Amino acid sequence: MLALRLTRGSHPAVQLRRLLVAVASAGTGFLLLCTLGYAIGHPDSPAAAALRLAWCATPLAATVYFAVAVARTDPATKPRPGLSAIGLGPGRLMAISATTTALACTLGSMLALLFFLHLRGDLTGMPFDGAAAEFLASDQPLPLPAALTLLSFVPVIASVAVALVLRPRDLRPASEKGPARSYGRFGAQGRPGSRETFGTYGRFGARLRGGDRRSATDESTSETAPAPDPDPSRPAAPREAPRGLPWGVAVLAAGLAVEAYASRVKDGGGLSLPGGLADGPASVLVGWVLTAIGLALAGPGLTHLCGRLLQSVGPGALRLLAGRVLMEEATRIGRPLGVVCAVASGGFAMTALYDADAPAFGPLTTLGGLVVTGCTVATLLTAALEAKHARADTTAALLRLGAPAAMLRSAAALRAGALLALFLPLTLVVAELAALPLAGR
Repeated sequence: MLALRLTRGSHPAVQLRRLLVAVASAGTGFLLLCTLGYAIGHPDSPAAAALRLAWCATPLAATVYFAVAVARTDPATKPRPGLSAIGLGPGRLMAISATTTALACTLGSMLALLFFLHLRGDLTGMPFDGAAAEFLASDQPLPLPAALTLLSFVPVIASVAVALVLRPRDLRPASEKGPARSYGRFGAQGRPGSRETFGTYGRFGARLRGGDRRSATDESTSETAPAPDPDPSRPAAPREAPRGLPWGVAVLAAGLAVEAYASRVKDGGGLSLPGGLADGPASVLVGWVLTAIGLALAGPGLTHLCGRLLQSVGPGALRLLAGRVLMEEATRIGRPLGVVCAVASGGFAMTALYDADAPAFGPLTTLGGLVVTGCTVATLLTAALEAKHARADTTAALLRLGAPAAMLRSAAALRAGALLALFLPLTLVVAELAALPLAGR
């Protein structure tokens, strides 16, 4: 009920992002139901039905990734002072965020089911003169348990992923984590004779006598007081560079090597791309997956490197500002940007493999491409919006110090141009290498 109230009272922009999650869930659910309909209508070809189900893993992963990004930027589930006093600690807020994500994905799945039943003619007459009867199995009864099981994939996986990403973490150094400091979120029992000052006296209104209050306060301060703030006159230490760049380059090289090996395989069976683009060995798919993972892992490191290059060779104030922001936001922006590059390289590779004499893309292939592309681009925009909100105080401080607004806009344009200059050639090169194994088939 609390999750429903928070959902209803959210900002329109937050509601729009949740609606986009529901739309993505509806598209993925419809693809899963169409796979079920194809399996029902073609019982003599289980391999083709299993391959269609396997291709649905890509839009499913993109939808879950977008749902996690939306949950991370949801202001209703951000920890704020005073919420723990009413029982809304980090764990409860995480549960509320997971429930909200499950509600949005369930709404999309139900819309997909209604649209699928409408196309089958179960609710009304068969639309489009039965043109979609091949993958709907309209002449056979729909197994409802199987349909509901497929539709539960997106809500369950998305809510579990949100719970794992937003779970409470203890970010203190290992030297500060002692047995007396890890008794729970609400201040559990400490040493013998100590009292729990938050849960008992703050929630139930108990009062301490003078001596007990002083001893409890001193002990609580010695156990849970945060470290003093650093000297404000000293500049903050620069954030460390992301450590995933070597791993990303290694995985990317491994994927390209697998694709190069697949180009020498004479046996062309094992892989059938959606839309009837090309056929090739199954190791091509493994190479594409490794390439996508490598780009996603290398994205933060490449973004950090791009910011460092902007600040090299005698930079001015504009380049310093743009490069420092890129270095600070490398992890938040780099990973979605790497995923977008992976999707774009796959799309370019499929376009290069398309033959003009081949049939046009089918509706399900188009829908899957729209879901994957839309989710990845929306995730990148959501991450950019989150980064903008995270540095809102810094932007306001710069404006108070007299920095012109045109300079801030120029810095944003410089960051976008630098990222485009780095990632666009990389995407084109990876796309050419990804299409090479199937180019001559």
